[in-house]
Amino acid sequence: MSSLTGFRDQSFLDKISILNEVSMGKDIEDLEDLLDLFKNPIGDTSVDYMVVTALNGVLSSDEKSAVDLLSCDNEKIRVLCIRLCGEFKFATATPFLVSLAEKTDDSDLLFEVIVSLSKIGGDESVSLFRSNITNDDDLVASMCIEVVGTFKDEESIGALSDIVTRNNEDAYYEICDLTTWKAVEALTSIGSSASLSFIVDNLHHRNPTVRRVVTDCLTDLGAPAVPYLQKVITPDAEKDDMILAANVLGFIGDKSGLEVLMDALDKKYSTDSSVNYAIYEAIGSIGTMKGVISLIDGLDVDDELITLAVLTGLDRQVNPGVIKKMTEMISQGGSQAGKIIRAVVTAKALNIFAGLYNEGKIGRFMMNAVVASKDPEVRTAFREKLTEIGGDEATVDIARLPDIEEIAGKRALAVDDSKSMLALYRSILTSNGYEPSIAENGQEAYAFVEQGDEFDVVITDMNMPVMDGMELVEKLRFTDGFEKIPIIMVTTESETSQMELARKTGVTDFITKPFTPDQLKAKIAEYVS
Repeated sequence: MSSLTGFRDQSFLDKISILNEVSMGKDIEDLEDLLDLFKNPIGDTSVDYMVVTALNGVLSSDEKSAVDLLSCDNEKIRVLCIRLCGEFKFATATPFLVSLAEKTDDSDLLFEVIVSLSKIGGDESVSLFRSNITNDDDLVASMCIEVVGTFKDEESIGALSDIVTRNNEDAYYEICDLTTWKAVEALTSIGSSASLSFIVDNLHHRNPTVRRVVTDCLTDLGAPAVPYLQKVITPDAEKDDMILAANVLGFIGDKSGLEVLMDALDKKYSTDSSVNYAIYEAIGSIGTMKGVISLIDGLDVDDELITLAVLTGLDRQVNPGVIKKMTEMISQGGSQAGKIIRAVVTAKALNIFAGLYNEGKIGRFMMNAVVASKDPEVRTAFREKLTEIGGDEATVDIARLPDIEEIAGKRALAVDDSKSMLALYRSILTSNGYEPSIAENGQEAYAFVEQGDEFDVVITDMNMPVMDGMELVEKLRFTDGFEKIPIIMVTTESETSQMELARKTGVTDFITKPFTPDQLKAKIAEYVS
């Protein structure tokens, strides 16, 4: 006899108590009465909710009944059973669900079936997912794309590639839709030679969001992505492709990528300073003793930004050999020595500073550069390092440092995923009388805005992980108070279409890497009096 006999005549508390017992007891004898209560609700929200819970409990213990009810005429019961079959991975439901999906024209019902089948798994449903990759309903298509990626279905590579390629065409590249995003992720998940080669070929996709998703996916993939990225770092590769490939190798941080980067420098694959800057920064990010050799060689390059990247990398793995070599180079004097000393201060290379501090005149020159800095953050960092070093001379040098003063006046927000670029921005901005706020991606930058910070100018990179420059600019332009703030985008991009897209998004002007501090100051002065 069912526990629910005479249920409708019971008090509220008794109804709740009975349904709790039914839910826990999972007795199939209660199924018919539960179905009746589900079809003809009591009208009390709490009780009706408990009916659903109890029905789920009973059906979860009886796979046959749950599958049989997939053919029920009642739409709500059918949907409940579709979800339940997925939640409890009832494999015998697969042929019924596939048949239902093939027959229905209801996109909502199809989505329910797709979700359920994705949880059940198995080869029987793969062809259904594959055939719906290009479904007109984006939610259905995106779910199917995600599932074929999870199943590593190589037969889907062609259709997935077509989605990404279409989003690169003139009529579509300005917006990254959900299906393109999911297609990139699915192709990376499949992980075959064909799919990964295609992903790397789209490192410089015309849509910045797609570029970011490609970068994130390859970074998450890690070492298996290195051989495919190696094919991009060649003497014949496009500049933009090489920069993005070097960035990803740095993000991955695997030693196998170091060989690729060092080979590019040794064989002089590129004379472009932006490419070589990206390579040196990536070598520094990987952080191996073998890479130190390349970084030290980079100190000979007459490019202030590359010197910053090199010193940022060397500071992470400084050793007596590094200090000895730098002492020799600085002792030779000249403009190169001055450039290295200034870069140590700008980059806040505190470990290198500590190693050189007791090297006679070199230590004095470095202290003079620290004292000359107008950046309160730099002064604080070196004051703390001198306190750590200790001794009479350090005490005297601490006294030489000006008191920390708040910079009054204009404020600037600088955004870049490169630590050396951020160090350069801080130096340029503070020397120009700005109080800088810095962030490594658009999301960090927008957090300043959300907490109420105001700025006179924003300087942002275009290509960054987490949130790229385009997305940041778009969010800023829809934020009260930022509709007309000057936004200067710093980029290595050579394609005109990228500049046009950035202007549509709301960028005020551009400055192209490499640039000098004076060039950036002049660009800011055009828009901020």
